[in-house]
Amino acid sequence: MDIQNLYYALAAIMILVGIAGTVLPALPGIPLVFVGMLLAAWAGDFAHVGWLPLLCLAILTVLSLVVDFAATAMGAKRVGASRLAIAGAVIGTFAGLFFGLIGIFVGPFVGAVLGEFLHTRQMGQSTRVGIGTWVGIIVGTVFKLGLAFTMLGLFVAALFF
Repeated sequence: MDIQNLYYALAAIMILVGIAGTVLPALPGIPLVFVGMLLAAWAGDFAHVGWLPLLCLAILTVLSLVVDFAATAMGAKRVGASRLAIAGAVIGTFAGLFFGLIGIFVGPFVGAVLGEFLHTRQMGQSTRVGIGTWVGIIVGTVFKLGLAFTMLGLFVAALFF
C-alpha cells in the first residue's frame, strides 16, 4: 500500500471520528475534522486544497469552539443558572459517558439540576435550569454538526473543483 493512500485513509478516519465527536462530548469533534482535512491536504502536497480553503476551515474550527462554549452558557444563563449548576452540567456530561447514548443526553440535565438544587434548594428552579442547560447543549450540537458538514462541503469543493 502506498504511504499517501495510508495518509488519506487516516485522514478519512479522523474526519469520521470528528463528525461523531460533534455529538459525543468526549471527542474533540470539529478540531479532529480539521486535522483530518489538513492531513489529507498535506498528503496531496496541497495541490488541490491550498491555504485559502485551509484558512476558511481553520476559521470554522475556531467558530465551532466558540459555539460549543457559548450555546451551553447561554442556555444556562437564560434561565438563571448558578455556577454550581454549570459545574454540575459539566460533571454530568462526563459521568453520562459511562451510561451510553442515553447518559450523554441525560447526564448534563441531571448534573445541572443537582448543581442548581444544591445552590437554591428549589426543585422548580433547578428543573428549569436543567432544561435550559440541556437545550443549550442540543442547540450547540446542531450548530456544530452544521459547521462540520459545511467544512466537509468546503473541503470536497476545494478538492474537486
